[in-house]
Amino acid sequence: MSDNFCEKNHEMRPVTTLKQMLSESAQMYSDRPAYLVKKAKGEPYGEVTYRQLQSDVASLGTSLLKMGLAGEKIAVIGANCYEWIATYLAVANSVGVIVPLDKELSQEEIYTLMDIAQCKAVFFTEKFEKYFKEYPVPVKVKMKVYGDRTDLSEPLAETEPEEGQPLLWESLVARGQKLRQQGDESYEEAQVDPDAMRILLFTSGTTEAAKGVMLSHRNIATNIVDTCRIAYVTPEDRTLSILPIHHTFECTMGQLLVLYRGASTAYCEGLKYVVKNLAEAQATVLIGVPLIFESMYDKIWKQAEKSGQAKMLRMAIKTNRTMKALGIDMHKKLFKSVYDKFGGRLRLIITGAAAIDPNVFRGYEDLGFTVLQGYGLTECSPLISGTPDFCSRYKKAGSVGPTVSTGQAKIADPDSDGIGEILFQGPNVMLGYYQMPEKTAAAIDEDGWFHTGDLGFIDKEGWLYITGRCKNVIVTKTGKNIYPEEVEMYINRSRYIAESLVHGVEEDDDTYVSAQIRPAYDIIAEEFGGDLSEEEMQKLMKKAIADVNSGLPVYKRVKRFAVRSEEFVKTTTQKIKRFKNIDSKSAAFETLQPDDSQE
Repeated sequence: MSDNFCEKNHEMRPVTTLKQMLSESAQMYSDRPAYLVKKAKGEPYGEVTYRQLQSDVASLGTSLLKMGLAGEKIAVIGANCYEWIATYLAVANSVGVIVPLDKELSQEEIYTLMDIAQCKAVFFTEKFEKYFKEYPVPVKVKMKVYGDRTDLSEPLAETEPEEGQPLLWESLVARGQKLRQQGDESYEEAQVDPDAMRILLFTSGTTEAAKGVMLSHRNIATNIVDTCRIAYVTPEDRTLSILPIHHTFECTMGQLLVLYRGASTAYCEGLKYVVKNLAEAQATVLIGVPLIFESMYDKIWKQAEKSGQAKMLRMAIKTNRTMKALGIDMHKKLFKSVYDKFGGRLRLIITGAAAIDPNVFRGYEDLGFTVLQGYGLTECSPLISGTPDFCSRYKKAGSVGPTVSTGQAKIADPDSDGIGEILFQGPNVMLGYYQMPEKTAAAIDEDGWFHTGDLGFIDKEGWLYITGRCKNVIVTKTGKNIYPEEVEMYINRSRYIAESLVHGVEEDDDTYVSAQIRPAYDIIAEEFGGDLSEEEMQKLMKKAIADVNSGLPVYKRVKRFAVRSEEFVKTTTQKIKRFKNIDSKSAAFETLQPDDSQE
């Protein structure tokens, strides 16, 4: 990275383990709020301090050690909540191996992953109690989504469950508190090997079956520090947790990083309450996926158009650009109504897990928000690269920034455009795939380079750009490479198309671009009425695809498309599962003629 383009990274304190991180944060920020939680849905947020978090984690860890679970694998599944993250920390910091599970998995899939991991205990929120009623795991513990850790005048009760019922999280914490008061220091004395597997994460499997990723404390702790070197979070910051907590992007960036910096995390009550919870929590930082931010951005402009303020908003953006060039930032005054919609204090947007549309990225920056985009994989804890908050990102919208400071990236076998597979090396790379030595050897070569499976290039300032997945690239008979993700980005910009999935099809001794598209039914209904016939919808989609084609090189143009009425099958971070959707045809594919783009 050129020193002329970016300033130096933020200075950060080193940490080697999550146990060290939590202990230091509890000392430095003891009476500050670590978490903002609600005792009941719809109630105001209450504060759980760092001191209380440290006590709960130590007490739960002590209780689990007393139960003979040292060294065992312990699963956790359920809605985002304080008890979930406290369980994660207690297990990883003192007991054994924590196994976070995706709450969107089927019961059969959950059983399969728990069998693979050989879990001896499982923590779950109420929705999942029925899943484990008959499942033969020795220890079952129920957690609360809305809880009782903000009012310490209400002591936790140590109770024994009725026969056949799970243990209660608060009862285990109460038991651990009592043991610690009696002099049990097993949690404090438990040693953490920073390089041993303490986290077992199963990948979402967008292109193939899930694999167990083995991570260590050093993997995650290094990545937390690296991220904070480019994204400055302060103890005064508050985040709103909206992504599924089992996912490494949310867990590392949205939970553990926040604890490292002494900031606060509020738990969202659901996606439809995001705006309400942002205001209630007075959130300053929001971490999410492109689909969320693109939807929010669309709503800003839809509301501006409905209210007749769109022209005025465009003028305000132009004025702010001019003033910023003169060193004067007026965004808080010019865009007050926009900021009020996000609770009034939101300053930093962090997006990851997929590529955000560069137009949306620049749009938020025009409104005065700082937008940071990261790129990573579960296998890298997760961050490989990110756009720093101290650099000019506007002209580089579309880039995922320089590589993290302790790692390095290179492009393998680049083509004439400099595009090739992205390889990464650094202390945040996983230990390997659980019980899959052959897949581990295929992913990490003899020199320690992790093969990401993603395609991209690195510019002269050292900024990385992602062009697609190796497995997804469409190669024509003439040797042209087509990246489905790029074509999808252009398709999804059509106001009449909500989402798309592009892939190649063999036809007439050549390979062509085919697409499944899901119409933006709400916009179409608003504009054309809610009674479009199937034929009319097909005609509208054909025109939309033709408009997209007119702006693409001939070899990248969509030749066939099908309209989907149902949602795509997705991961919990809203990425489309390609391997589960490619063969799903909700309607017959229609072939476009060469002159369709001229309609």
